Amino acid sequence: MSVARTNARKCAVQALYQWQMTGQNLSDIELHFLEEERFKGAQRSYFDEIFRGVPKQLDIIDLALSEFVDRPVNKIDPVERAILRIGVYELLNRLDIPYRVIINEGVDLAKCFGADGSHKYVNGILDKVAQQKRAVEIAAKLKKAQNAQ
Repeated sequence: MSVARTNARKCAVQALYQWQMTGQNLSDIELHFLEEERFKGAQRSYFDEIFRGVPKQLDIIDLALSEFVDRPVNKIDPVERAILRIGVYELLNRLDIPYRVIINEGVDLAKCFGADGSHKYVNGILDKVAQQKRAVEIAAKLKKAQNAQ
């Protein structure tokens, strides 16, 4: 887990939040972030992937989320929604990143940006999505743990 990637996720949460709230053009939001130099210490290419990837796959991401949330996705707190969308994007598209890392990053983002206790909600939802979308990875990890005993 790299600090530069963590910082890219932090920037992506803020940028996606702005996009969700304003409906502004993605390029305008990205330019705004560049001008403010928020990218210091962030992996720019990873920010670009997430920030462009989430809106591009929004229907798929929200469908995956809707199976496990307790209300319509558009009614979820906007900060939590941005964090959940990033986590689901990564679970679906970044098989090179272990699911536990993605969940932990989501929890940390919720602790950083979300309301009190939102990290528990984010953890629960991302864990359920991972159980479904990363079932093979989880099963292999369990089998490895059992064989080690």
